[in-house]
Amino acid sequence: MMKVSTILATKGNKLYTITPNQPVSEAIALLAKHNIGVLLVLAEEDKLAGIVSERDIVRQLNQQADLLNKPVAGVMTTEVITCLPQDDLMSVAHVMTERRFRHLPVMEDGILLGMISIGDVMKAQRDYYHGQIDTLETQILATE
Repeated sequence: MMKVSTILATKGNKLYTITPNQPVSEAIALLAKHNIGVLLVLAEEDKLAGIVSERDIVRQLNQQADLLNKPVAGVMTTEVITCLPQDDLMSVAHVMTERRFRHLPVMEDGILLGMISIGDVMKAQRDYYHGQIDTLETQILATE
């Protein structure tokens, strides 16, 4: 059974963050600079305050022309669903699919450990299944 910790071990735990008081224009600049789709919003003492995605910004920009100078706090999602390193990837994939989000912060005991994306989950599952196929092919060839 594959776990979230498997992805973090391979991917690493590089996090891209912003504070709630920084303007949305800075969030856009960070998203573009790092070619990513989401930023974690950290308050004092690196506590997770929210998450802000490209989609969050685009949806609000459609309604507020002056959004770029407003703080990230106005567009971020504050009820962030997280996962644990020991969570099963199939369960995580199910949650991400059902809740329709592409990124999931990994936390344990209130400490932010990393971030995984639906792409990370799908790649890990694909690699696992390829490994299973290779093992079965080797076993079949060995019995011939």
